Amino acid sequence: MSEQSPPKGKSAEHRVDDFNYDLPESLIAQEPPAERGASRMMVMDRASGALHDDAFSGLPARLRPGDLLVLNDSRVIPARLYAHRTLLRDHEKPTGRIEVMLLEPAGENLWRALVRPGRKVAIGERLVFPTPSGGIALEAEVLERGKFGERLLEFAPVDDFFRVLDEIGHTPLPPYIHRDDADADRERYQTIFAREHGSVAAPTAGLHFTPQMLDALAAKEVEIAHITLHVGLGTFAPLRVERVDEVRLHRERYTIGSASAEAINRAVAEGRRIVAVGTTVVRALEAAALEAAKIDAGGAGRLKPYSGETEIFISPGFEFRLVGALLTNFHLPQSSLLMLVSAFAGPLGTGLDRILGAYQHAIQERYRFYSYGDCMFIA
Repeated sequence: MSEQSPPKGKSAEHRVDDFNYDLPESLIAQEPPAERGASRMMVMDRASGALHDDAFSGLPARLRPGDLLVLNDSRVIPARLYAHRTLLRDHEKPTGRIEVMLLEPAGENLWRALVRPGRKVAIGERLVFPTPSGGIALEAEVLERGKFGERLLEFAPVDDFFRVLDEIGHTPLPPYIHRDDADADRERYQTIFAREHGSVAAPTAGLHFTPQMLDALAAKEVEIAHITLHVGLGTFAPLRVERVDEVRLHRERYTIGSASAEAINRAVAEGRRIVAVGTTVVRALEAAALEAAKIDAGGAGRLKPYSGETEIFISPGFEFRLVGALLTNFHLPQSSLLMLVSAFAGPLGTGLDRILGAYQHAIQERYRFYSYGDCMFIA
């Protein structure tokens, strides 16, 4: 799928370090809240920039009957694995533990992965992934080397690859959570509506939802639709450029099924608001809207079912075609996600200032930040 280039004008003059703020490390949530859904929620009025402090439990009161709430049903896979190195040509015994983070499938039995330490892991090496009892669960050969520790791995075929991952893999907690993963993370770093295997990071805005919240939204006559966008490690990758117009993102796989496409089209035709749960949903919807506008330039730009990839980059000056409200967590400094919420928070020239001001308020009020932290509703 083709994408829109970065917006021109003032936004192109932004530097990545304009999207910076200082966060006390004590506010980075290292654990989920004791109960799912027990998070705080900052509310921003998109028209005025005014802020209000609330709780996530207050979300139904912030939504309108007829709103279409769109959720990402991607499921986090236990993508962090540990292997031992061998050299195929020498048939050496396994030696030295290597961390392998699966990023995305690249074909039959092929995966792109990050390998650490990767400097000595050469093309042609065989990685052996042991079982807890000392057997061999998986084997992979290194086919290609990429930048920053990236490798292309070919795994020996197994009957059920994801079942093996469940047995030997670890929850891929983000790097700002300074602890090993625990058994509880298998459930808490996963939304209750996760279905489609493929993410290596959680769509974190969805982590707040409980069955009780979904029931409350149904009682409010809020319609719900699901899309799938598999979150890649590019979510956490540093932007290695200086100017915003130089940013290029990793591609991520997404799917909008026929029922969801029809629900979105109905909402647009009837003038109902589309509420995105998370930046992943924003990226999927706006990428699909851009493609629909190109196909149907003179018409309504109706969405069609789609399954493919997007590398859409949303920064201040972007024209949102579908999303009318956004529930999102707090994002890292100098990240593409912070740029996206800055674009959504207000017109060009105001959104960044509003978001940085909101984040300073969150710091003063001691909101919890990032994946296991609190959330923000912008509408």
